[in-house]
Amino acid sequence: MRTLLVAAFAVSSYASTEGRQCKPFNPLLGETYEADYPDKGLRFFSEKVSHHPVVVACHCDGRGWKFWGDSNLRGKFWGRSIQLDPIGVLTLQFDDGEKFQWSKVTTSIYNIIIGKIYCDHYGTMHIKGSSRYSCKLKFKELSIIDRNPHQVQGFVQDNRTGEKVAMLIGKWDEAMYYVLGDPSAKPKWYDPMSEAVLLWERDKSLNQTRYNLSPFAISLNELPPHMLTMLPPTDSRLRPDQRHLENGEYEKANSEKLRLEQLQRIIYRS
Repeated sequence: MRTLLVAAFAVSSYASTEGRQCKPFNPLLGETYEADYPDKGLRFFSEKVSHHPVVVACHCDGRGWKFWGDSNLRGKFWGRSIQLDPIGVLTLQFDDGEKFQWSKVTTSIYNIIIGKIYCDHYGTMHIKGSSRYSCKLKFKELSIIDRNPHQVQGFVQDNRTGEKVAMLIGKWDEAMYYVLGDPSAKPKWYDPMSEAVLLWERDKSLNQTRYNLSPFAISLNELPPHMLTMLPPTDSRLRPDQRHLENGEYEKANSEKLRLEQLQRIIYRS
């Protein structure tokens, strides 16, 4: 069951990308972000550790588990679209020693010149478990003739015997389900959804906003007065350009953004 939940966790990270194709702020070298939720037993820290290439590393502690990884992208421009190939490994380790590692799949953003911008995630994700089970997930690439987009299918496999012990089906922007047993042993007319059990489902109660940010995502940039003495000067919430933008002061935000980027270039060259 743990392997199934880890697979659902890996897929769920893509759900928030739907309708959120706006270019984010480029973090400065050494810029950090940390979050602490004592009620949830959760602590998170990230830092931009390299500028060329851009690499962001993170570490997270939870109740009974630890998560860490680094993120880098290799981009390709195809005229009307951008292809982003993630480089880096994500690791989730539980207190009993079991560890899972995987890399993200390819992301493409379409209609960047004209038309409605949308994104798609596709490729094969291998979730390697250090104990008995591993998982393989196939993110199906979007097709103009496919009326059922964003599909994800895969299976959990026994590392010792190679036997497929469970099937996973769903969509990265909706939900993931599982069915126990070897899918190849089922008859051709078999409908896996007839026995499927829900693993994860996207919260559909959220209202669309200008940037389609969830209440949780919006709260990440809040800066209560009591936190000013607790955060390091490198924390992203202290960036003046970002604060001006959130306050609707667009000219000041752009001016500060250019100043900070120019300062970073000077420091990087020296």
